[in-house]
Amino acid sequence: MRRHELSDEEWSIIARLLPNNSRGVARVDDRRVINGILWRFRTGSSWRDVPERYGPRTTLYNRFSRWRGAGVWDRLLEGVSKAYDGGIVMIDSSCVRVHQHGAGAKKGALPILAWDAPVAA
Repeated sequence: MRRHELSDEEWSIIARLLPNNSRGVARVDDRRVINGILWRFRTGSSWRDVPERYGPRTTLYNRFSRWRGAGVWDRLLEGVSKAYDGGIVMIDSSCVRVHQHGAGAKKGALPILAWDAPVAA
């Protein structure tokens, strides 16, 4: 296990909360994909820069987007919070680096598109 990837204990908490109703071709390993998604947000990199060890970047982005629309990330946050007796209730944005192009963004109440954007059906 690499630094900052899900430990076996963390994985055991969230594995049961993931959707398991895939049809057709078998899904890419959920743990590897989640580690890739977390790597992307932890580093503030673009999807294009995610290391190949996490799988194709299109798979990571598509899984993140679909799960966002289906409420999977909300369920995961709830499940992790319950497992830690409510000690975890949010992600501290200070641990996520801003991309170099985000430094000159306009100030104001702009939505965070990664979480607030609706997913097209």
